[in-house]
Amino acid sequence: MKKKTRVLFRAGTCAALAIAAGIFYPPSSRAQGGVPKYEVDLSWPKPLPDRWVLGGLGGVCVDAQDHVLVLNVLNSWGDPKLLEARLHSCHFDKDNNVWIGSAPSGMVQKYSHDGSKLLFQIGKKGVFDSSDGTVKGQPLNSNAAQFFMPSSIFVDRQNGDVYVADGESRGGNRRVAVMDLNGKFLRQWQPDGMQTVHCMTVANDGSVYVCNREGSRIQVYDKMGHFIKNIEVPWKPYTPPPDGKPKESGGSAVALDFSHDSNQRFVYLINQNNSRIEIIDRQSGRILSSFGGGVGHFPGQFDQPHGIAVDSSGNVYVAENRGKRIQKFKIVGL
Repeated sequence: MKKKTRVLFRAGTCAALAIAAGIFYPPSSRAQGGVPKYEVDLSWPKPLPDRWVLGGLGGVCVDAQDHVLVLNVLNSWGDPKLLEARLHSCHFDKDNNVWIGSAPSGMVQKYSHDGSKLLFQIGKKGVFDSSDGTVKGQPLNSNAAQFFMPSSIFVDRQNGDVYVADGESRGGNRRVAVMDLNGKFLRQWQPDGMQTVHCMTVANDGSVYVCNREGSRIQVYDKMGHFIKNIEVPWKPYTPPPDGKPKESGGSAVALDFSHDSNQRFVYLINQNNSRIEIIDRQSGRILSSFGGGVGHFPGQFDQPHGIAVDSSGNVYVAENRGKRIQKFKIVGL
């Protein structure tokens, strides 16, 4: 039986792929001094075992040992009686356990690192935060540990609080909900001007970064939900429209991750509107550079990039939904 679950890749130990060797797309000319330059790594990933195939990919995350976890892979671990079918995001906590969010779903789940055991669950499978408890009901944004479309998860490494972005798409909840380590509801806030709350993560300094997918910006809050600043993400379409009027093609702030230096200098952001990865200075909010070859299926190009993760060496992993693949981008200079 086919089931959508996940799989682990080992970063940096994979055999070469037999595809278009030597093709890569150079980084943007906007690159500035001290900002890493990237090209696609054609040696990664190695073919999956036992004729497994990739489906449309949701999220991707990297653990403490630089293993890469990919969501929505077919024929890997996962009990369909426990998991929801449409996996959207993942997160490794300080103990290297993995948290998974599905959208639409009424729950988030915590698994052991190897996926062999469900350790904890917040919310109930099949019970939504809606007027009738179903996905067809009116979203409520309740002050409760129940969800509608959880899109991102982050676990506070200091106190174990669980932050959940509950708002994957229009027609659902649109909030950031916070629970304690035992799953007790603590607080929530609804980011201003957002129809969706598609991605969220927390920096080392405690700032909460929330993607305003349709508003072309990242909105930054403290842990109590107090607004700090906006980071604007302007964009131009990859293909100029015939009528001269740019149209959204997924949003310019879709998913993000940080560099691994102590100050987390860089924000790496998926911009679906121009099919590129933006490198943003976290403190100033300036876009410093970008990489990716635009829309397509050649190495370095993207077809609906949806998930992003950065490892300890600065390699960037991008999962594609329509493209049904994951690509690794390695640093080739500054």
